[in-house]
Amino acid sequence: MAADQKDTSPNDGADTVVTDTEKESKKTAAPAAKAERLNPSDLIREFEQAQQKTNLPDIYVGDTVRVGVRISEGNKERVQPYEGVVIAKRHGGINQTITVRRIFQGIGVERVFMLHSPQVASIKVERRGKVRRAKLFYLRERVGKATRVKQRFDR
Repeated sequence: MAADQKDTSPNDGADTVVTDTEKESKKTAAPAAKAERLNPSDLIREFEQAQQKTNLPDIYVGDTVRVGVRISEGNKERVQPYEGVVIAKRHGGINQTITVRRIFQGIGVERVFMLHSPQVASIKVERRGKVRRAKLFYLRERVGKATRVKQRFDR
């Protein structure tokens, strides 16, 4: 059939005129309609899985880690390492965070990093720590050698 010819097809008892170009557009619109029918929670879950990093090491509370943080200064971008002890892990999935504590010029500094954030360039575990708690907030009151965590060799 030519593009200018018309096809009549019954539709609820009324005759409607459909051209070939309209048939083509209906065929191409069908896959898009399937994408719209996705459940919103499935769509969010799919997007979150696409954003998650897959090459993260196993990080435990008590580990000493080196986190490479992306810093943009003007139009330049560089990676600055931040090394410290993981004192807490929270959440899961794409919202997973770790709290890293270090001593800088005699003052305790803690930073919370979202593991799947684009600002976190890399994470490397420097040494494993042997601890018996899920949160190491008691390290905040300690100074000097008392803040050391025993090393674990079995992981």
